[in-house]
Amino acid sequence: MGHASHSILSRAALAMTLSLCGFSAQAALDIGDAAPKFTANAALGGKTFRYSLADALAKGPVVVYFFPAADSSDCSLEAHAFAEATDKFAALGATVIGISADDIGTLTRFSVKSCQSRFPVASDESKAVIQSYDALMQTRPDFANRLSYVIAPDGKVAYYYQNLNPDKHVERMLKAVEALRK
Repeated sequence: MGHASHSILSRAALAMTLSLCGFSAQAALDIGDAAPKFTANAALGGKTFRYSLADALAKGPVVVYFFPAADSSDCSLEAHAFAEATDKFAALGATVIGISADDIGTLTRFSVKSCQSRFPVASDESKAVIQSYDALMQTRPDFANRLSYVIAPDGKVAYYYQNLNPDKHVERMLKAVEALRK
């Protein structure tokens, strides 16, 4: 078998594998889709614990936001904005969890510094959760994209927003959580 035909077969096998696994080119889970349940090592206020989406949803809507890298300027700005809005989310019965591919040690420090000990951040070094939410950055697959979801208490996606600019994520998530109450 020549190199060219082997390459074509390899690509065909890869394409078939990806389609069988349900990977798609879409940018996000769609509204109404079931949000994949997950548990992950997380940090809040410098302490680590095991975070469970199912447990959080039992208490109300959850904002699940993915970010590329702790301590980068935009991710720090976004975390600070979510921290500042924690009381507004709580008043609406919602909680927030940030997720990145950073290791738990990095996120433990980030949970105090940028998140101001107001909400947890979870480590997804394997990128299993990031991939299940279609949140892998296509151009830099070692990182999560900046993608935010509102997950309704029934476990379904109520809203999502994807934009590398961190400015509007908090505002849009608050509006989406408010809309759930109507």
